[in-house]
Amino acid sequence: MNESKLKDIPVVREFPDVFLEDLSGLPPSRKVEFRIDLIHGAMPVAKSPYRLAPTEMQELANQLKEIQDKDLRSGYHQLRVREEDIPKTAFRTRPYLDKFMIVFIDDILIYSKSKEEQLFGKFLKCEFWLQEVHFLGHVVNSEGIHVDPNKIEAVKTWKPLKTPTKIRLFLGLAGYYRRFI
Repeated sequence: MNESKLKDIPVVREFPDVFLEDLSGLPPSRKVEFRIDLIHGAMPVAKSPYRLAPTEMQELANQLKEIQDKDLRSGYHQLRVREEDIPKTAFRTRPYLDKFMIVFIDDILIYSKSKEEQLFGKFLKCEFWLQEVHFLGHVVNSEGIHVDPNKIEAVKTWKPLKTPTKIRLFLGLAGYYRRFI
C-alpha cells in the first residue's frame, strides 16, 4: 500500500508508531510478568490430540488459516515470558496443523492498561471500516451482537428429537442462544 493511502486512514495518522515496518527483538517489558511455575521433578503432561473427522479437519484448517491471516506481528510470542520459561511454552500438534499457536485474543480484541504498553500491528493485515465482524461464532455490527447464521444451520435442520436425553442436550444448546431468541 502506498504512503498516500496510509495517510488517508485516520487511525494510522493518529497512531503511526503502531504500524512499524520493522519490528525486531522481544516485546517490550510490561508491568505484568508472565511466568510458568512447574512442580520440581514433575513430568510434562502427555495427552493425545483428539480425533477429528475429515470434514471437521478441513473446517479446522480453514479457521486456522483465517486466524493466521489476521494475526498481529509475530503471532505466537505476543506476551513476554521470563527468559528461563520460554522452553516451557513448547507444544505438540498433529503434523498437518502447521505447528503454530492460536492466540485468540490478539485477533480483534486488545487489552492494555496504558498507551505506553505498546501495540504493534501489520498494516496489510488490518481491516478498517467494516460493517460487521464475525467473531467467536457471533456477528457484531452497528445493531449489536447476533448469532452467526452459519453456526446455527445444523440446529435449524435437526430432525424431531425423540428421547429425553436428546431433548436435554438440545435445551442445553438452546439455553446458550436464549438471549438471541
